[in-house]
Amino acid sequence: MSSNGNGYHPTPDIDEEHYESLIVPGRGKLEGMSFVSDPRIEEAVRTILTAIGEVPDREGLQKTPSRVAKMYAELTAGYHIDPQALINGAIFSVAYDEMVLVTNIDYYSLCEHHMLPFFGQVHVAYIPNGKVVGLSKIPRIVEMFARRLQVQERMTVQIADFINEALEPAGVAVVAEGVHMCGVMRGVKKANARMVTSAMRGVFREDSKTRAEFMAHINRSRNRQD
Repeated sequence: MSSNGNGYHPTPDIDEEHYESLIVPGRGKLEGMSFVSDPRIEEAVRTILTAIGEVPDREGLQKTPSRVAKMYAELTAGYHIDPQALINGAIFSVAYDEMVLVTNIDYYSLCEHHMLPFFGQVHVAYIPNGKVVGLSKIPRIVEMFARRLQVQERMTVQIADFINEALEPAGVAVVAEGVHMCGVMRGVKKANARMVTSAMRGVFREDSKTRAEFMAHINRSRNRQD
């Protein structure tokens, strides 16, 4: 699979050219962004409110369409992040070839099937091959892909492939854990169900000992939280 030039492999179920067009060149951070309403979303929200039997003009709902439009702008802001600006020259040459691990990265996303939230934590590891990335960049990479309409499986792969392309390490490992409101609030209504997804690249896929070390670090991190 070839790179699309922005530092990660395209996933086969989405049109990368379309998503490339949403990027705002030079915008590398979600922090400090301002979010504005969109009249198309406001009108759609008013239609939904009417369809479910509500009165959009009553006092409690008058500003709801605008609030919802701004909310979606914030929760889907990852579409507009420039991957190259996100990295922003924060890749450094280092003579270090042991595992680099960032655990318990909180994320919040929207399921593309029902547009309900799913959220949890992501754990990321890589083994440098002469290059490392600034610590803050790993959570920002996670957030860039989480702040879109997503499925957890795709998000996990996108994070792993982005890091793999950007750093060309000996290996990358990503494990994501999530609670999905589409399965908690509706449908099967199983509040304690958790989804776990993983993506292994390079030595993490090929070497069971390296993979086991990564999973052991995650388990210790979970135990510390408990």
